[in-house]
Amino acid sequence: MLDMADNSTLLRNDVKKLGSILGEVLIQHGGSELFNKVEQIRETAKELRKSGDADFYNKLKEEIGRLDSPTRQHVIRAFSTYFHLINIAEQNHRIRRSRQYQLQDDGALQPFSIESAVASIKESNFSNEEIQHVLDDLSIELIMTAHPTEATKRTVLEIQKRISTIIQKFDNPTLTKKERRKLDESLVNEVTALWQTDELRQVKPTVLDEVKNGLYYFDQTLFSVLPAIHQELEDQLDDYFPNHEWKVPNFLHFGSWIGGDRDGNPYVTPEVTWETLKLQRQLALKKYDEAMVELMRRFSQSTTYVPVSEQLRNSVEQDERTYMRKGETWKIESELYRRKFAVMLKRLRQADKSKGGYQKSEELLADLRIVKESAEQHTQPDHKLKKLEKLIRQVELFGFHLATLDIRNHSGEHETAITEILQMVGIADDYRALSEEEKIKTLERVLRDPRPLMLLHEDYSEETQEIFSVFQMIKKAHDTFGRRSIEVYLVSMTQSASDLLEVLVLAKEAGIYRLHPNGEVESGLHVAPLLETVNDLIAGPHIMKTLFEMDVYRNHIEKRGNHQEIMLGYSDGSKDGGTLTANWKLFKAQQEIHDMAKAFDIRLKFFHGRGGSLGRGGGPLNRSILSQPAKTLGDGVKITEQGEVLSSRYMLGDIAFRNLEQAASALLEASAKASHNADPVEKDWEEAMEEISGYSLEKYQSLVFGDEDFLTYFKQATPLKEIKELNIGSRPTSRKGSERFEDLRAIPWVFAWTQCRQMLPAWYASGTGLTAFVSKSEENLEMLQKMYVSWPFFQATINNLQMALMKADLQTAKEYVDLVEDQAVGERIFKDITDEYKRTREILLRISGDEELLDHTPNIQESVHRRNPYVDPLNFLQVDLIHKMRESDEQSEEMLTEVLLTISGVAAGLVNTG
Repeated sequence: MLDMADNSTLLRNDVKKLGSILGEVLIQHGGSELFNKVEQIRETAKELRKSGDADFYNKLKEEIGRLDSPTRQHVIRAFSTYFHLINIAEQNHRIRRSRQYQLQDDGALQPFSIESAVASIKESNFSNEEIQHVLDDLSIELIMTAHPTEATKRTVLEIQKRISTIIQKFDNPTLTKKERRKLDESLVNEVTALWQTDELRQVKPTVLDEVKNGLYYFDQTLFSVLPAIHQELEDQLDDYFPNHEWKVPNFLHFGSWIGGDRDGNPYVTPEVTWETLKLQRQLALKKYDEAMVELMRRFSQSTTYVPVSEQLRNSVEQDERTYMRKGETWKIESELYRRKFAVMLKRLRQADKSKGGYQKSEELLADLRIVKESAEQHTQPDHKLKKLEKLIRQVELFGFHLATLDIRNHSGEHETAITEILQMVGIADDYRALSEEEKIKTLERVLRDPRPLMLLHEDYSEETQEIFSVFQMIKKAHDTFGRRSIEVYLVSMTQSASDLLEVLVLAKEAGIYRLHPNGEVESGLHVAPLLETVNDLIAGPHIMKTLFEMDVYRNHIEKRGNHQEIMLGYSDGSKDGGTLTANWKLFKAQQEIHDMAKAFDIRLKFFHGRGGSLGRGGGPLNRSILSQPAKTLGDGVKITEQGEVLSSRYMLGDIAFRNLEQAASALLEASAKASHNADPVEKDWEEAMEEISGYSLEKYQSLVFGDEDFLTYFKQATPLKEIKELNIGSRPTSRKGSERFEDLRAIPWVFAWTQCRQMLPAWYASGTGLTAFVSKSEENLEMLQKMYVSWPFFQATINNLQMALMKADLQTAKEYVDLVEDQAVGERIFKDITDEYKRTREILLRISGDEELLDHTPNIQESVHRRNPYVDPLNFLQVDLIHKMRESDEQSEEMLTEVLLTISGVAAGLVNTG
């Protein structure tokens, strides 16, 4: 087995090495005075953590208060840079641990590896047919979002990647002294570059900047890692079931919202979305070009020595006549494969430019398969053409569109447009004022009429023209890039069936949805509701049942393969009702909607709008998958991958592979078990959760909505105002520029609470709910303990709550209470938060049986302990600076920069924004 003690030592050595180099850099750029100042603050913070002594607290406050502006900024940057280096070391350690599992020869399998999932299935004695059926239904779709965008700049990320690459090389036992010395020199240069690079964006990124940031991960890792995951599953099936020929479908896809998410972002215009699609295609074509050039080098076989298929020979001769001019063909006639690739490369490079270029990715696939079938004739039977098969898998996965782009917009935007359109053509004087029943009847009537509804485009207001232009752009995208380019239209704040029918009407006007005079229906777009608030989740089953009972909607669904996508919003549900209630209502809504849809013979794909942070439903992908009702997994899983987690999950190829392998293994094993036996959830467990949720909701809303001073406390005791100045995303922090709580986006809501270390959205009110239930009887505690062991949903909920409490720190958070103008209000609300924290911690440990938080995950526990003494000074500095800024009549740009640096540093330290 792995020697975890030695493993931890290797990580500590990496941290020590990087910390020492940073110390040298500080001395070089700020002299011994800066280095000593940073060390003094660091040691004082460590002693304060260790002893809690008031003397160390006062000393730390005095040290920070005495810092002048230039030194203060250097101190902030020193701690922030240290966190970037720790993050690199910990990521490198994940790679090291994964490789050590693979090097073992004692048969131990790494948990949540694809091999462990396949081994588990073999032990369960599934038939080959049952396994293939599970594989055929397997589907994971991960959707990149730009919000919250990565707080770390792209330039900084690239430096971090280079540092990571160097650190990994030190593990090579065959390194010579000379090679090690060169690596040391390179490492010093990169850490120096990190220190010398401005980590703050000077301007807010545009939407297309965000698009390019997302494409960076496709270019660097995902284009190679996705086919590697499929290949790994294929290899493990071949190893464990050697006498069967397996077909592994393309079950793992990436999509994107970046450039398509219009909800509350006025900068996502139809023109920007179109440009996004073009950039995506350009990258896909570039990657195929690189791969084919490499294959052309490798396929040097001559027909003098190997036979080729008649189909390949005929296709080469025909293609050269059709597509190649004199002098363009490959010079050596017997190198038939290279002749074929020469034609293919030309057609690929003309894909956007002429009729001779590939019009669809399917044409490129057909040519690649001709090459594969021919080459298999002269390849050894037990060996596969993996380079060629990889490219085929890539084209199948990415097409010419790279990633499916989802379009999202707010339901109110569609209602406004429909109101104007129907008024203009005399169908309804004021559609908006109609009852829901009257709206549905009106929209059904329009959808049953094959005739177009709208007048000339310019007859409508700018807002309606803009909305309709989106649908025209989707139609054009389907014609240009294929239907896979945009498959789903998401409706934010869906509260009724009419919200989806309105989108169908607009799609009909653009020709995406069509009713022919003979009654035949065409539908080229999924219309998906986004159920966000607690009330919307409760209403979800009724909304969908209303739609499924309508012939006009069922006709649309039938043309979409009897599939319906439903998005579940974790962020606003949590903001509205607290994390425990939101998670339970989400689980329950999935069960109810799934069962209802099954009665209509409709398959559902649930789209989990999870944030990167715990307060927005974040957490490891595999745990997220396992916490869902098992019976819902067979129709596919779709999950958002938020901007803030992209670098930690997908910047390095090995980390990207491990992250996706964990998700694939979890889904494979859970789907296999669910195919034999549905959720083993006992009725009294669900009744317990309903009761706990009720207590929790009451407690949460009594503070957030019932306390008239709460919003004031939130705005003053957190750096919300200052976060708005951080240039990390193109989207405004609130809808409509409003100051109302309802319009505040969940991202800055969570980000602000994270910065001040209270982490309130991720845990508050859970303790009250759980404690109230347990206090009724000793048997209730035993029930929760059993639920924790046997129910993945409940286990994930409890573990995430533990993580939230571990990352929260009320000792440091108390510093922010001084920022509240009315100290009586600040102390009263903070006491309530503190009491709830203690209550939550106590009940979580009783349920899990742990002595301390996160005893079940010592690696994470150690990481949090390692970071806390270094985050504390940044929090102290942040409070000191905010206090000075808010008291000053004039805005100091220098001081604001320093506040923003602390925000960036704390985010790096906690590995969370919002």
